[in-house]
Amino acid sequence: MTVYIDPPTWPGHGRFWSHLVSDLSYDELHAFAARIGVPERAFERDHYDLPSHRYGDAVRAGAVEVPSRELVRVLLGAGLRRRKGAGR
Repeated sequence: MTVYIDPPTWPGHGRFWSHLVSDLSYDELHAFAARIGVPERAFERDHYDLPSHRYGDAVRAGAVEVPSRELVRVLLGAGLRRRKGAGR
């Protein structure tokens, strides 16, 4: 039962973004995001997009920092990976 975050290296909309995922369930992920004030609209398929200025908030709340490739492995291992274009 862990929430993971990758470094804010993904560009978009004039800033850099991190991804926040769970290794257990979407319920755990949604609860964690709500606890740190991340809006529901930031959820995309299987992760939350977090702007770089919120990275420290997530880490202080307990998110484990991992490289982006490890984050994908976590999602795959948990069976929570939802690829673009795939049905929900």
